[in-house]
Amino acid sequence: MHWLLQEFEDTHKLAEALDRLEIPYSWHRVVPFVGELIPEPEVPDPHAVVMFGSYALWRYAEKKNYRPGVFRLQPFVRETAWHPYLLNGTDALFLTLRDIPGRLSGDGRDWFLRPVDDSKAEPGNVKSAGEIVQMAQQVLALGEDEIPSGSLRHDTELMLTRPARILQEWRLWAVGGKIVTYSLYKEGTRVVYRPEIDAHALEFAQLMVDINPGYSPAYVIDICRTDEGLRLLETNCLNAAGFYAADLQKLAAAIDALVPA
Repeated sequence: MHWLLQEFEDTHKLAEALDRLEIPYSWHRVVPFVGELIPEPEVPDPHAVVMFGSYALWRYAEKKNYRPGVFRLQPFVRETAWHPYLLNGTDALFLTLRDIPGRLSGDGRDWFLRPVDDSKAEPGNVKSAGEIVQMAQQVLALGEDEIPSGSLRHDTELMLTRPARILQEWRLWAVGGKIVTYSLYKEGTRVVYRPEIDAHALEFAQLMVDINPGYSPAYVIDICRTDEGLRLLETNCLNAAGFYAADLQKLAAAIDALVPA
């Protein structure tokens, strides 16, 4: 399989793993707003291409009919198999930006929020209801044609949940139905990147993959340990997610094996 890489610090680390595995790859820049790649990729087989870099690469992959290209995901909160395991998922509110002022004005509570779709228009974070209303009002004051691509929009749907005390957070990479590598990335409020996980957390992550086998051939799954046990935090597009302390040689080999030689 041929790998197309957009230049970032993480993709340079990935390239080192590809070199060790003798997997072919090429470097490309993305033309802003246009989405074309420089230089134009030369690939032997469009059905044996994978892309790593910014999430927006999916548009180029679809345009060129690259497969697997970019592993796009359905919103994880819509996956009913995972509902019992989501962090506060049963208590979540789902609101568009235009619904927020009427629903949260005067609420007085803090909320964890994140976009429902797999975008980075607003990173997952905790805000007070007042701050969320103010954020929504700033977006709603703009016309739809004034809002930059990739930003929050009037119809952006957010998931809001009660904040929980998280003890540890891990990122794991699922490829072909198996967890192939992992990284601890947070202990309490402290960011740490270490290639470690305990047996119970690893078993929990594999269970999440097993109970939803048709989700995607490859994706990132973030899990956490709380006072109430292990929970699923979110999933992310594998092609654009940070690698933290993952074993990139194991990851690259697993992805490359998705397309038979």
